[in-house]
Amino acid sequence: MRVLVVEDARALADLVVEGLRDQGMAVDVAYDGLRAAAKLDVNAYEVVVLDRDLPGLHGDMLCQMITERDERPMVLMLTAADSPADRVGGLGLGADDYLVKPFHFPELVLRVRALARRRPYAKARLLRVAGLELDPVRRSATREGRHLDLSVKEFEVLAALLRASPAFLSAEALLEQVWDEHADPFTNTVAVTVGRLRRKLGAPPVITTVPTVGYRIAEPEAPLS
Repeated sequence: MRVLVVEDARALADLVVEGLRDQGMAVDVAYDGLRAAAKLDVNAYEVVVLDRDLPGLHGDMLCQMITERDERPMVLMLTAADSPADRVGGLGLGADDYLVKPFHFPELVLRVRALARRRPYAKARLLRVAGLELDPVRRSATREGRHLDLSVKEFEVLAALLRASPAFLSAEALLEQVWDEHADPFTNTVAVTVGRLRRKLGAPPVITTVPTVGYRIAEPEAPLS
């Protein structure tokens, strides 16, 4: 899941970003509305955690801009304005949820995950390919009924490959979906993570690699009769 945190209080923004990353999300940050708008033009996000009172471009205007997009991200408005009128106003701008500061971080995580599931373009809850089954909500994965003990990044790589199946995903596409904008595109991070994932999935191998093309998981071809 890729999330954009838009918050001008840098200490709070950085805490939210690190906390969401610890939950396995790929998270970018913008400290003002103009930078957020630029990131939204470049990257595809599933959820935007949006402060309302932003410099550069007000959060209300940014929220309206987001709601006008095709296949837009879901918006969680995060603000200190807590009156009923403020909540109604925020939701009226197109926000999908509203959380008042100060907040409990576990609640923020639950709301972000709930918004991702509610997104009209969200994928099916259970992903099943080639004997693998992955549940993004319960954060569980099995192969032929055997539980897979995966790290956060291994789980997200597996989820990305299963969603894309039977198509290939390039290393660049995996880097964009699973890591954040600060990931170095010239490192071997993706190859190392896929290698660890292969070992945990066991035999027979289910991840196909084609140099310069990428990785994929697909149902095995039926034998010729």
